[in-house]
Amino acid sequence: MPITITMPALSPTMEHGTLSKWVVKPGDSVAPGDLLAEIETDKATMEVEAVDEGTVAQILVEEGTEEVAVGAPIMLLAEEGEDADAISADDAEAKAPKDDASDEEQPPAKKTKDAEPEPEPQPSKSKAASSDADKAGKSAAKEDGDLPPAGPAPEVDGERVNVTPLARRIAEAKGLDLSAVKGSGPKGRIIKADVMDAQPTAAAPEVGASDAAAPKPATQDAGSDAPHEAIKLSNVRKVTARRLTESKQTVPHYYLTIDCNLDRLLKLRSELNAGLESRGVKLSVNDLLIKALAVALTEVPDANVQFAGDALIKYSRVDVSMAVAIEGGLITPIIRDAAEKRLSSIATESKDLATRARDGKLKPEEFQGGTCSISNLGMYGIKQFDAVINPPQGMILAVGAGEKRPHVVGDAISIATVITATGSFDHRAIDGATGAQLMAAFQRLVENPMAMLA
Repeated sequence: MPITITMPALSPTMEHGTLSKWVVKPGDSVAPGDLLAEIETDKATMEVEAVDEGTVAQILVEEGTEEVAVGAPIMLLAEEGEDADAISADDAEAKAPKDDASDEEQPPAKKTKDAEPEPEPQPSKSKAASSDADKAGKSAAKEDGDLPPAGPAPEVDGERVNVTPLARRIAEAKGLDLSAVKGSGPKGRIIKADVMDAQPTAAAPEVGASDAAAPKPATQDAGSDAPHEAIKLSNVRKVTARRLTESKQTVPHYYLTIDCNLDRLLKLRSELNAGLESRGVKLSVNDLLIKALAVALTEVPDANVQFAGDALIKYSRVDVSMAVAIEGGLITPIIRDAAEKRLSSIATESKDLATRARDGKLKPEEFQGGTCSISNLGMYGIKQFDAVINPPQGMILAVGAGEKRPHVVGDAISIATVITATGSFDHRAIDGATGAQLMAAFQRLVENPMAMLA
């Protein structure tokens, strides 16, 4: 039997992906470790390697296809001794994971002369694919429980529409006409992904009905007749929207703001950059602020925590996620063990991570995890802002622009370069006094930066 290669789950939040590019073509021989394709996930574009040996028999998903569900068949691989040319796309259906992973049995199909029994899904030969399909199944089954029971299978011209139970429920809830929906599953089967973004179409008014009673066409705007265009959300934007909505709805945020005199830090940066010039390293203000936050968290370890339901996870290492704006969204590559790294290492690493983040070339381990975050909008002239916590982390530091302000030291007023920093804290994990201690430690390190190097 041929080996079915399925869409892998390349990140914890990935439910669908875009098949950006095939590296192989039918007839190519592949071995474990060979590159098969480039997949655009919810965070980055990543390369997928083969785990089995064989010959590419069929490409089931074309390049550029979007919203390919995790666990969906994308390629067939002929094993040794099999005739790759004799393998067809139908061979994938028996090995593919069940669409939408619904445990509910479908109603008996109305038999027609052209109807053929559908083979029962069997587990894929690839262990990784099976694991990914299980994950997708659990997620879909959970959503399935939130929908009302589906009615009888719809029919068009006397034949049952080829649709999964979950997709049928979603369509009924949204008022979709399934005859107008194109299926992307095996043999054109309509699956969850096909109906999630579909919009209900207006039904034609009955003869004799008044114009006032005629339904209005569905639109995606807010009622304005201003010229506009509907821009399809990228995978990154979809995940960012979901996670930040979840954060604001479920995490009890509180905010602490403090001003920091930046003059000594700027002087130290200038001196260090003069010494690092021969090595081609240039420190940014953000590099020093990452270091200051990391060291502050080692001094106040009760703030380097995450809430985990009935437990509190307390970290002994500080991994700082830094917010990087990319086309279509936001990503947070991580400077690991930032408190123990030299400033020159942080500068080199942060520049490399930011560049590859914008190019979509980060590896999962480079943006997954982190014990805290920092977001700096100072380059845009923003004075102060409140950032949304990146779950499951317990805090994020928002940094504004350094600007000349009157600054009081003792009884004297002088002009200093001052930044405003605001910490957003998860009150379930970090008490107000603990958050205040962290902000005070951060301020002290920024205003006396030599302490970061000790």
